[in-house]
Amino acid sequence: MKRTPMELAAMASAAVPGLAPTGVAGSPDDAADFDSAVLVDEAGKQWRVRSPKHIDASMRLETELLVLRAFVPAVRAELPFALPYVAGTVRQGDLCTFVYSHLPGSTRDIDSLVAEGGPLPREVGRAMAAIHSLPHDLVNDADLPSYSANEFRQRKLNELDQAATTGKIPPVLLRRWEHALEDVTLWRFNPSVVHGDLHEDNLLVSNGRISAVTGWTDLRIGDPADDFAWLIAANDPTFTDAVHAAYNAARPEAPDPHLIRRAALSAEFALAQWLVRGVAAENPGMVAEAEEMLATLEADILEQEAAEKAEQDDAETLAAESAAAYKAAAAEKAAAADAAAASQAAAPAVVLPASHPAPAKGPTVSGTVSAGSSRVTVMPIETVPAKSETDDTQDSGKPPAAATGAISAVAVPQGVTSSGTPSAGASVSETASSKVTVLDASSGTEAESGKTRNEDSSSAARSEAAKPAAADDSHGKQQNSGPAKKKFGPIKKK
Repeated sequence: MKRTPMELAAMASAAVPGLAPTGVAGSPDDAADFDSAVLVDEAGKQWRVRSPKHIDASMRLETELLVLRAFVPAVRAELPFALPYVAGTVRQGDLCTFVYSHLPGSTRDIDSLVAEGGPLPREVGRAMAAIHSLPHDLVNDADLPSYSANEFRQRKLNELDQAATTGKIPPVLLRRWEHALEDVTLWRFNPSVVHGDLHEDNLLVSNGRISAVTGWTDLRIGDPADDFAWLIAANDPTFTDAVHAAYNAARPEAPDPHLIRRAALSAEFALAQWLVRGVAAENPGMVAEAEEMLATLEADILEQEAAEKAEQDDAETLAAESAAAYKAAAAEKAAAADAAAASQAAAPAVVLPASHPAPAKGPTVSGTVSAGSSRVTVMPIETVPAKSETDDTQDSGKPPAAATGAISAVAVPQGVTSSGTPSAGASVSETASSKVTVLDASSGTEAESGKTRNEDSSSAARSEAAKPAAADDSHGKQQNSGPAKKKFGPIKKK
């Protein structure tokens, strides 16, 4: 039975002696449970009246009376907002009507709260953090409900089963809620004191701040996400994020990463709870309203899932295209490397025989050898002091050092021919960049081993070969018969 504001004013006068209302107006409240009105007395002071519609609502108001009595002055002083006082009660049968004292501020609808902006979102977040930071003893001492995280999840599963028995929950929503409740990681939270019925009708605003919080009928220890469910209905992520950020900043513990997701689930599940209440109350209007809201929610969920799937498909397509492009680039790079390796392998390789060492750069040299000698002396052709390399070697009794540009003497077997070609079995080692001049003592002719690279080297060789002849003339062994020939004596063995 619905009571008019005038009836509520009369009941308030009976509950509070001396109250003489001069004005009355209806007040927003839970229409399924309460009739509410705001009164103004002769002094301009405001009063609020709440009258329950059924026994369960009356019990909730009596619970609130216990809660408000538990808020002793020391606790109220710590809160950033005011709390109501129960000024009086009046009972009619099994139902009890409550009258509350005046509180500053006024209620705003959700759109007005979002539009106002400014510091208001931060004020809402700070107020919610203050509620969730209340001591657990406040609830336990009043013998109010208290749930652990696992107990709270199991309670939600039981409520889902009850809603499913009505046969009016769309299958899409049933699967969605069931999967969320089976995700254990989603329900790992630290239980806290929860208002339980927090929404815009229970927040009074004055000068851009939350001046008072009312509606303490469902206080309990449970999931703090339940107090965020009304923000999801605002459908304004910016406002919700601002409130959530202020809440996290005011809370002493680490932020809950799944709080907003559980809040969205709580907001959706509230429709199922409303349906169950309508069926239990045999109220066709409530049932029809719940079914309409559930159908709208189903359409929104299907649209959201389709958009998410399309976005996921686009991401997978982009990833596949990127992977294909990377593989193609890698294959092209590998093919280029293989082609370069094949080209290098096809190029002819220059291999010198083992008997002919690789040419080494060095100066052009000349030397002499006698027919009866087993040693060849080779001197470098370069600018040196007047004293010859041969003389240095003979004086010191040591072979020429194998320094840069010098070639050491090489032993040659007997029987070198006059043309400079070794006889069979003979071997002459020669640096590829050097030239050796061979003189035949019996014929007085000279033969050059290898091809002469330039005429300067030949002249230098003949000049060097003339030196032993001068030494023979000093001994008086010059021959005068026949054609004039140069005779060379044997080079001293070392």
